[in-house]
Amino acid sequence: MGSYRTHTIGGMLAFAGCLAALAFLVSAEISIEKGLGLFAITLMAALFPDIDTDSKGQNLFYSLFLLLDVYLILGKNYRYAAILGLLVMLPVLSRHRSWTHTLWAMLLIPAPILLLPWLLFGTELSKLLIYYVCAVAGYFSHLVIDGKYR
Repeated sequence: MGSYRTHTIGGMLAFAGCLAALAFLVSAEISIEKGLGLFAITLMAALFPDIDTDSKGQNLFYSLFLLLDVYLILGKNYRYAAILGLLVMLPVLSRHRSWTHTLWAMLLIPAPILLLPWLLFGTELSKLLIYYVCAVAGYFSHLVIDGKYR
C-alpha cells in the first residue's frame, strides 16, 4: 500500500504517459489550460481510491478538487462543476479499500467524465475521451502501487 507521495508520483507518471501517448497517437497540441485540467484529473484519479481516509492524500485531493471546481464555476461551467462535486462524494459512502480498489471501479468511476457531458450537453465523445483515459491511467497507477495489479 502506497503513501500519498507514492500515489502522487504515480499520478504524475500516468499523466506523462498520457501526454506522450496523446502526442504520439494524435499528434495534437495541448494548450496549457487543457494540460492543467488533464493533470488535475489524472492526479485526482490517482488519489481517489484513498480519499475516504483522513490523510494527506485526502487533503491534496480535495485541494485539487477545490481549485478545479472554482475554475469551472468562474468559467460559468456550472454543470461540469456539479458533476465533479457529485463524483467526489462517492468514496465516503463505503469503507476503505472496498469497491474503490477494484478494476471495475477504475473503469466506472471516471465514466461520468465521458458520458455525462455527452448525454447532458451533447459534447462530442472524441473531445472527452482524453479526459477519461487520463483518469483511468491515474486510477490504474493507484491500483498498481497498492499491489492490486502487477
